[in-house]
Amino acid sequence: MQTIQNSWMAFKLGGVMMWPLSLLAVLALAIMLEKAVLYWRYTSLDDALAELLESYDTPWSTLISELSKSNKNNYFYKFFHVIADNKTHPFWWVESRAADEAQLIENQLSKRLWLLETTVTAAPLLGLMGTIAGMMHAFQLIGTNGLVNPTGVTGGVAQALIATALGLAIALASLFGFNYFSRLQAQTLDKMERLGTRLIDHIRLDQQG
Repeated sequence: MQTIQNSWMAFKLGGVMMWPLSLLAVLALAIMLEKAVLYWRYTSLDDALAELLESYDTPWSTLISELSKSNKNNYFYKFFHVIADNKTHPFWWVESRAADEAQLIENQLSKRLWLLETTVTAAPLLGLMGTIAGMMHAFQLIGTNGLVNPTGVTGGVAQALIATALGLAIALASLFGFNYFSRLQAQTLDKMERLGTRLIDHIRLDQQG
């Protein structure tokens, strides 16, 4: 209980900039949680299926049977199914459909990541605004007759430090989250492209044979 009271006191002491900073913190946390769930549920790929995709002599019936066992909302399932559904078309047609599907998946994976990137820049700036407001408040207490309220000066400096610290903490957390999920996105798309190329090569061999 005492910890909650102390946190609330620190929040109030931080000044008005604590509210937009708190909003940014909640927004960044929500986006990172959403991305964590998305990658956990929709970008997993069974190792056995990956091995089948790597092999050129796997019958299409086996591949489609294994694909049907996947979650229909899984991005790998959607991508590979587009290729399998168009396997009787010329391979350039298949490549075009696969590229379109890959673009849609990339858009889904990158959705709202720009907000994390924006938070990395906005949070320290808002913290700096809190710093300026706190220091202005401290200097206002120094009048023509000297120091009017020493305690007030201390409070103004504390307001500046709290807002700055919170802004930097939010920016750092958002930066790590943005870089982590950007890397996951790149790895997922690279893996999808590599295995998709194997399937298209399988179609080329079928058509040439």
